[in-house]
Amino acid sequence: MVSYMLYLFSTKNWFALSMKMGYNVRSTFSAPVHEGAGSDFMKEIKLATDNTDMAMAMPMTLHPSSSSTLLIPTSTSVKEAAKPVTTNSSLKLLVKCKTLKEVKQLHCDMMKKGLSHNAGGDFSKFIAACVQIGTHESLDYARSALNDDDPNMASLFLYNSLIRGYASAGLGDQAILLFVEMVLMGIVPDNYTFPFLLSACSKIMALSQGVQVHGAIVKMGFHEDIFVSNSLIHFYAECGKVELGRKVFDIMLERNVVSWTSLINGYAGRDLAKEAVSLFFRMVEAGVKPNPVTMVCVVSACAKLKDLELGKKVCACITDLGVELNTLMVNAMVDMYMKCGDICAARRIFNGCSDKNKNLVMYNTIMSNYVQHGWANDVPVILHEMLLKGLQPDKITMLSTIAACAQLGDVSVGKASHAYVLRNGLEGWDNISNAVIDMYMKCGKRGAACKVFEHMPNKTVVTWNSLIAGLLRDGDMELAWRIFDEMLERNLVSWNTMISALVQASMFQEAIELFREMQNQGIEGDRVTMVGIASACGYLGALDLGKWLCTYIEKNDIHVDLQLGTALVDMFSRCGDPSSATHVFRRMERRDVSAWTAAIGVMAMEGNTEGAIELFNEMLKQELKPDGVVFVALLTACSHGGSVDQGMQIFRSMEKTHGISPQIVHYGCVVDLLGRAGLLEEALHLIQSMPMEPNDVVWGSLLAACRKHKNVELAHYAAEKITQLAPERAGIHVLLSNIYASAEKWSDVARVRLQMKDNGVQKVPGSSSIEVHGWIHEFTSSDESHAESTQIGLMIEEINCRLSEAGYVPDTTNVLLDVDEQEKEHLLSKHSEKLAMAYGLITTGQGIPIRIVKNLRMCSDCHSFAKLVSKLYKRDITVRDNNRYHFFKKGLCSCRDYW
Repeated sequence: MVSYMLYLFSTKNWFALSMKMGYNVRSTFSAPVHEGAGSDFMKEIKLATDNTDMAMAMPMTLHPSSSSTLLIPTSTSVKEAAKPVTTNSSLKLLVKCKTLKEVKQLHCDMMKKGLSHNAGGDFSKFIAACVQIGTHESLDYARSALNDDDPNMASLFLYNSLIRGYASAGLGDQAILLFVEMVLMGIVPDNYTFPFLLSACSKIMALSQGVQVHGAIVKMGFHEDIFVSNSLIHFYAECGKVELGRKVFDIMLERNVVSWTSLINGYAGRDLAKEAVSLFFRMVEAGVKPNPVTMVCVVSACAKLKDLELGKKVCACITDLGVELNTLMVNAMVDMYMKCGDICAARRIFNGCSDKNKNLVMYNTIMSNYVQHGWANDVPVILHEMLLKGLQPDKITMLSTIAACAQLGDVSVGKASHAYVLRNGLEGWDNISNAVIDMYMKCGKRGAACKVFEHMPNKTVVTWNSLIAGLLRDGDMELAWRIFDEMLERNLVSWNTMISALVQASMFQEAIELFREMQNQGIEGDRVTMVGIASACGYLGALDLGKWLCTYIEKNDIHVDLQLGTALVDMFSRCGDPSSATHVFRRMERRDVSAWTAAIGVMAMEGNTEGAIELFNEMLKQELKPDGVVFVALLTACSHGGSVDQGMQIFRSMEKTHGISPQIVHYGCVVDLLGRAGLLEEALHLIQSMPMEPNDVVWGSLLAACRKHKNVELAHYAAEKITQLAPERAGIHVLLSNIYASAEKWSDVARVRLQMKDNGVQKVPGSSSIEVHGWIHEFTSSDESHAESTQIGLMIEEINCRLSEAGYVPDTTNVLLDVDEQEKEHLLSKHSEKLAMAYGLITTGQGIPIRIVKNLRMCSDCHSFAKLVSKLYKRDITVRDNNRYHFFKKGLCSCRDYW
């Protein structure tokens, strides 16, 4: 049937058929095409009809005299179906008919009186009444009556009416078939037929058929009709081909407000909001006054852009151009101001509306925007106001109300809303039930959520996603993953939800594995996917995979917005690649304080104080107000770089210059800064003068400094403070043991280890990971479980021999056990970063950098070991421990042995 329609849509075949069947075809079939601007485009449209094969076999007999079954009832059946109305005012009553049953009764009465098929237009009124009802049944009834009528009585007006009716009802296929039938009857379409037909094509997205209709329009000379051209613009825009609509617009000899509005609406509806607004201002410059529909489209485009200043400029045109406000325009303005963040302006417009104009749509707009912006507390207030005005909430209202309850954790109002949904039969709408599940899960009512889920007859992928997201928020990763595995259908949101959850749970390796599985199933990631995987790569130090991720983003044209750009900067920073991090940062279109903080953090991790301060000053020139997190990064940079004076100056400027009161984390940074520089007394004095109680992290910074500068007495004091605040912290006990071991106070080492045992504190084993050929390999201290442990052991022996020849002596003070020196050296050789380093040397080519991520602070022996390996094996080695980055090159470290 489709090929049959395409065949008939060809004007050449249309003309041949009509001539063969003896019908008179208007000479406008061969009307000349305008040869002005855009004539090439017109010729392309002509080709769409000229290329149809005239010899195509006809699938059915087309002669109008062919027998066909009558679809309307005979006079006898009509009497049985509907009792006739015995009145002389049947024709007047037609316009008042509300149902098909009433129309059938009047039609029967008209047929009895012989009025239905006369030439006075009575039959046209009957057709119009059926079209007015607008149901599939009423339109089919009118069509069957038309087919049963005298063929000579069929007119273009009647066919146009029915085509319009089918198009308005969304029955595009039927409208197209009716058009074909009309042409076969020898009735030539006019400039009213084609807009109705194009409307039908747009309703069912029939692009191919619509293009051929365009060809017929050109051949018949209707392309210069402004009404027809406007319909073409609308058709192409609805079918997602707004660029073709623009071509029609550009070659129009005459344009009216509908022409401009149709194209503006096309741009706005296809995520081309900038083009929509630009075209609007061109329209104003051309002297064409916009109408309310134009303004709604343009204001909505500004809302999509979230450009408040542009929105204000457009709204000013409403008054300047004298466009009369209506409810739709006010609603669009309220929505635009709220999406742009100007809630006060939105409320002023809303409050300034008369009660008559405050309809349900406007209240829904206010409530949904409050939910989207996180202002859920205001939703119940608006709902109460709406109820006082006697407006009945609909499904949109309830969706916003339930979402607000989810944000607020208000299970009481949530239950009441759920009850309203059930009483009014709204639970059949999937989005409502999904929102109810989400609300109950966020309110900690898993049982209620699961009950709603179980009773849903139509569980969509969104429903499953809502349940999974709720379980993940509830901390039940195991059940969420099991349900995810059991899902018959998954969409991108399903994958993103699980990947994000795994990243938040620090299951980075699993997140990357899940991403690989997603790739294998042919599902392309989006911006949200990339943010999650970038975070996983950063924490794992997987630089190769991170670089592949950037290539993937460029190849798939994924927009690098503020969040993704910041995530990539942080990823490269954590992977020890400051140059790539800086490159991404400089390419970002927009940077907020978080982005600048990430870039300053890059400098901090490598101890580049000057670079960090330079970026900070550049940020201030952009008139961005710094926050407390920026100063953490700055003070860390000063600490890692040993810049005491600059660090103290920055610390003092926080409150004095920028109005930010230092928090405990800032004091901790300054303690670390002073302690690393050996200013232990000054660090202790700062702790004792803090305006808040110091925590275990602050005392831990002092303890670490005591270890470096071998101050056993102060270390003991700091350790006692930490034990009181956080006795479960194993790292503190280990650090204190190191200090005692360095001073060869073995009895104190034994005492600390006994305390750890008595308190149930277990030392976290050292763990290091290395990325080789895109795969992460993890090693723990003294671990021999790796498949290539034999080769790794041999490589360690080779390295130790070469380092010994170069003068390397193991620093056995890092061993906490009171054993002989040989055993201490053996234990040192099994540290996890050494195993990872050896594996990197045997699995990567000469000159390839080695990057390692360690979960604990790097010990002094491993630090010396890495420096010599970088020199003897001519490899750049990067080690990220839990405190900072170490870039080893040619026997030197970027930390300058200050960590």
